[in-house]
Amino acid sequence: MLIRFPSFDHPDLVHAVTTRAGGVSQAPYASLNLSWTRPDEPAAVLENRRRLCSALEIPLGNLVQAGQIHGIGVRAVGRAERGAGARERATVLPPADALMTDVPEVYLLACFADCVPLLFFDPVRRAVAVAHAGWRGTVKGMAAATVAAMTARYGSQPENLQVVIGPSAGPCCYTVGSEVVDAVKDAFPKHPELLVAGDDGPRFDLWAANRVALFGTGVRAAAISVSGECTIHQCDRFFSHRATGGATGRIAAVIGLRDPQGALVNA
Repeated sequence: MLIRFPSFDHPDLVHAVTTRAGGVSQAPYASLNLSWTRPDEPAAVLENRRRLCSALEIPLGNLVQAGQIHGIGVRAVGRAERGAGARERATVLPPADALMTDVPEVYLLACFADCVPLLFFDPVRRAVAVAHAGWRGTVKGMAAATVAAMTARYGSQPENLQVVIGPSAGPCCYTVGSEVVDAVKDAFPKHPELLVAGDDGPRFDLWAANRVALFGTGVRAAAISVSGECTIHQCDRFFSHRATGGATGRIAAVIGLRDPQGALVNA
């Protein structure tokens, strides 16, 4: 059910990216669909979220979720927002493709099916963020926008950040058309290697593009971990919009900090 990353091994840090296994949703959302936006049974999504939180040993009521619109908006959240979007779609926060917090016991959640999960951890300022970066978010600068927001809000220094690039559409499978090709060339004019020739057309390397963007902010190369798992190629393990023509569920990325004092409880 859960994928964790060795680079995020910290006693107070909770994080994971899910697979599609371990839930109760029926096909085509089988089985651990975690998104309210799918025409899945809400009761199934809620049970899936309960299972996720049980596995992470966190309260369901401490999750926070915002709408996702392939933009680069970043929103800071705290204790007041705990529970937003946790148990029903009606309470999801207004759109923000990245959420960040420095408040313990606030767990940020975003959903994906081929787009890139970006997880950020600042062990110095004790702040975290999760960002949703499809091709649009990547070329618009979602990675850099999140770093800038953490710097402005929490005083995070890019060289202290640790970042995970999670499972998403990989360069082995992510064939793109002229609109994406043109956008990539405009956003990364010095990096033609981000467009890889394939038998069925050019492919966009989302992982490398986000690494380039993070390098540009001052994040250290050694501090960036890439999952390297393609959701299209492994659509039996992950949900993939591209592989299924859209009839699929959503995995989730979750990140937050435990309160070492145990002072904050479920909202």
